[in-house]
Amino acid sequence: MTTSPSSVTGNESDWSYRGWRVALAASLGVMASFGSLFVYTFSVFLKPLSGQFGWSREAVSGGFGLGAITVGLCSPAIGRLLDRYAPRRVILPCMTVFGAGFASLALLGPRLWQFYGTCILLGVVGNGAAHLAYSRAIVRWFRSRLGAALAIVMAGSAIGSMVLPLLAQTVMSEWGWRAAYLCLGALALTLGLPLTWRYVHEPSEKVAKSEPDNKLTGASWQQGLRSLPFWIIVAFLVLNSASANGVLAHLSAVLTDRGLSAERAALTLSTFGAASLGGRLLVGKLLDRFLAPRVAFATLMPAALGTLILSRATNLATACLATALIGIGGGAEADITPYLLTRYFGLRSFSTLYGLTWTFYAFAASIGPLILGRAFDLTRSYTPTLTGFAAAVALAASLMLLLPDYGQIRETASH
Repeated sequence: MTTSPSSVTGNESDWSYRGWRVALAASLGVMASFGSLFVYTFSVFLKPLSGQFGWSREAVSGGFGLGAITVGLCSPAIGRLLDRYAPRRVILPCMTVFGAGFASLALLGPRLWQFYGTCILLGVVGNGAAHLAYSRAIVRWFRSRLGAALAIVMAGSAIGSMVLPLLAQTVMSEWGWRAAYLCLGALALTLGLPLTWRYVHEPSEKVAKSEPDNKLTGASWQQGLRSLPFWIIVAFLVLNSASANGVLAHLSAVLTDRGLSAERAALTLSTFGAASLGGRLLVGKLLDRFLAPRVAFATLMPAALGTLILSRATNLATACLATALIGIGGGAEADITPYLLTRYFGLRSFSTLYGLTWTFYAFAASIGPLILGRAFDLTRSYTPTLTGFAAAVALAASLMLLLPDYGQIRETASH
């Protein structure tokens, strides 16, 4: 059922190796994708939209939830496309629709269905121009340095979480939230499209066929669904996703309610991004040296502590500490999931299985912000729910220790 990831001719330790250029372009594409523009800037727009149109925070959070649910529902189908066609053929049209759709939020009116409809559209194409699609390109280029390569790709999301909230808040402060939506949508089109077109390619068929290790072997997606490790990974994602996305969607509102300015709240989001960037690069290095489940446990426990600190944070220093700890865990999860899938299940149905994990991840991502929004509307406090989220992250970290090492899975699969 299991094979090692494939590689192509060339020295992966040499920075002139073509795969590193693909990884860098993919990183910048991810920075301008659904996971950055939509997720990391959502909390910046939450209170302005609520104030502009009189929508409750729960109602605005519903847009995040609908986008996340739609990403989850569409990810398996996108994964199947990626297992059958070159990633670039999927990424380019999805990025075009995503960028244009995000920019169209500048035209929002008072009808809530317009906001929801746009969020759904962004969710339909979201993973066709994000981690799922770009990871498909990367896993064909790397074997021994796959962890580092995936870390570079996922670092784009971390850079986006540092830069984009501040960019959105700056533009919003000067010209309003409509201009901020327009600016971010234009960024997706002008950054993601040309880089993907120029650099994001899989190894040529001629090279692939010349390499015996480059065959797309491994588990079918049906075999993956019958595997206990797959469902442990899913449980890990669900618990962490509900907490992390709930926090991110409401972070600005949590902190401004406690007296911080909108600019300082945006700064904490950038702190999250900086920690996430460092976490992802560190985790990528560790994944090529140690078992991924142990790496996951070691990096998610600080995220649990950070969520607990955030539940009681009342000043900038404490808030930055909390978001930095949460960011470390955010970096771990994004790198570890695709890495585990290649190690346990090979490349034959990698994108389909990755897409299926996104279904569960996105469902939990849609629930987390709604839970937090509903709790606030009922109690006018975020503290109890954030404490519960901290416990959920600690449980997610502990579940990783139930995964066997890769060799045991290969031995079982060979019988």
